[in-house]
Amino acid sequence: MELIPRSYLFVPGNRPDRFAKACAAGADAVIIDLEDAVAPAEKPAARAAIAAWLNPAQPVYVRINSAATSWFEEDAAMCRQAGVAGILLPKTQGEGDLGRLREVTGGDVPVLPLIETARGFFNSLEIAQYPRVSRLVFGALDFQLDTGIQGDTDELLYVRSELVLVSRLAGIAPPVDGINTEIDDPERIRATTTRAIRLGFGGKLCIHPKQIAHVNACFRPTDEEVAWAKRIVAAAAASGGAAVAAQGEMVDRPIILRAERILRDSGERDSSLETH
Repeated sequence: MELIPRSYLFVPGNRPDRFAKACAAGADAVIIDLEDAVAPAEKPAARAAIAAWLNPAQPVYVRINSAATSWFEEDAAMCRQAGVAGILLPKTQGEGDLGRLREVTGGDVPVLPLIETARGFFNSLEIAQYPRVSRLVFGALDFQLDTGIQGDTDELLYVRSELVLVSRLAGIAPPVDGINTEIDDPERIRATTTRAIRLGFGGKLCIHPKQIAHVNACFRPTDEEVAWAKRIVAAAAASGGAAVAAQGEMVDRPIILRAERILRDSGERDSSLETH
């Protein structure tokens, strides 16, 4: 089963000397950025540097410039090359932007639309259901700027919860939460990542290698969770998958599935214990 990335590390598209280092930094996936990280005058050179570096043996994601910019078509055309695992499309507004991307790329490359505006959020279900969209990415900072919302906790709870629901309805992977601007604040990074996970997010963007270990640790089940899951799955296997009590807890189908997910996420999924 193909693993869905949980940590994504950005690397500036105008720093090809950092591309390989980013790929070795420990993130599940690397995003080479042609948008915010690259000044307008440097975008053509950065695009050429990425095109020259791409290697199918080490696939990466590319954040291109939005469909509203003059760089969009050339960025998108470059992403037809082997070695591009997927395209992050900034400020996706709706099917029109995705249609333009599909025309240029042929529709063969997975797309991760960035939901960063009120319009994009309003159209998030149609965006999530568009062909080749693999998951949504929440650009919280740009969304706050677009909407005038101040704050990143309760102020954006509705938006984050809706993106999780929309992703489930569309049958795509859980969404990816936005960046932390803090680099040397592990507690803050762990707190925001844990919050995202509790809300149903399945990934987190990183802007610095120092953030990766903290993000990855949050997505990894704890020893206590793994031990609990093993007890549940063992009890279910002994009962043939029927509801059963284990250590004072009633174990039925939803509990069994949660335990199996924990073991799968921890890398300890034993196929011999499958109950479905």
